Amino acid sequence: MSFLAVYESHFTKHLTQTQFEAFRILLWLLTVHKQVRIERLAACFPLPILYQSRRKHIQRFLVLSALAIPRFWFPVIKAIICKEFKTGSRLIITIDRTQWKDKNVFMVAVIWKKLALPIYWTLLGRRGASRLSEQQALIQPVLCLLKNYELVILGDREFHSVKLAYWLKQKSKKQKLFFAFRQKQGTNQKKDDEDYQTFSQLGMKPGMKMFLTGVSVTKNKGFGNFNVGAYWKRKYKGKQEKEPWFILTNLDSLSEVLKVYRARAGIEAMFKDCKTGGYNLEGSKANNKRLNSLILLIAIAYTATSLKGKTFRQTNQGKYIARLTEKSRRDRRHSNFWIGLYGSLWIHAWEFCSDFISIMMSNNPQKLNNYKKGLQAMSIIDKTA
Repeated sequence: MSFLAVYESHFTKHLTQTQFEAFRILLWLLTVHKQVRIERLAACFPLPILYQSRRKHIQRFLVLSALAIPRFWFPVIKAIICKEFKTGSRLIITIDRTQWKDKNVFMVAVIWKKLALPIYWTLLGRRGASRLSEQQALIQPVLCLLKNYELVILGDREFHSVKLAYWLKQKSKKQKLFFAFRQKQGTNQKKDDEDYQTFSQLGMKPGMKMFLTGVSVTKNKGFGNFNVGAYWKRKYKGKQEKEPWFILTNLDSLSEVLKVYRARAGIEAMFKDCKTGGYNLEGSKANNKRLNSLILLIAIAYTATSLKGKTFRQTNQGKYIARLTEKSRRDRRHSNFWIGLYGSLWIHAWEFCSDFISIMMSNNPQKLNNYKKGLQAMSIIDKTA
């Protein structure tokens, strides 16, 4: 059963029938054309009216109050998380920012099978890093949404503020909360009555690991003590990391800290898939209200496609969709998102070109058995799409 079919009753509760069909078409266009520019969407939107009328139709849809993230998206992403993760289990939640031109998107996502699925986001009204109040405002609704899970919040060096870590530590008295925030090398730290020194003065070298407990971080008072995991990856395949990781945390072991922090790469992959690598988000020239709705459409399309990719893998037909492995690669070549996207595009292409393909197959009778196997695979994939 398709993603839209599963959640149709939820979406139609907030949209009229006409609005739901427009919603369905826009998601399909995102999958096929991977473009969020309103002009491009309007050019392809298959409603038999003037181009300018199609453009206005899409613009009006994107400012619907029904598309508010907590009302329209939270119940869906919560249902997905409940299906994919056992209640009470640990979720890795990562926060990050992506910026282009004057647009600045601040997002929180859950790590799922090395991918990040979007949960909540906001558009900052300026360029540059987020403030503590903005970080709290972004995280708090997610804490409430996922209160039945143990959460680990991750952030890179932008979120080095000990204030955010202290805020989460206070929250952890009522909810199982952990955090791992990478620190800048120049951050001051000390233990007990020792003098302050920066992380860069700890003498880390490639291949070294260190775990500090009960450390006071920054010279500001009143935040209590934290643990700090330090790690400098050794040279691998001729590549050397420029500097070590220093990670502020309330987790109890270095191995645990490194394991969860490595998962943060999932949100970087997601941003790449949403921008030049996938949906070309940075090509949008929409105002903030419409851009927020376009990000919502991307979040839904991205999540639906990733779940579809997982299903395609489970059918064992992945080799018909993409090259899954390479001898020189340890990791899978394609994520569930790309398997889901390629599989969908393959089916769409067959539906459009079936007459042409039939001619090609008839001209190569010696490959009939291979074609039969491929058609069977296509049928299996289509049924699970």
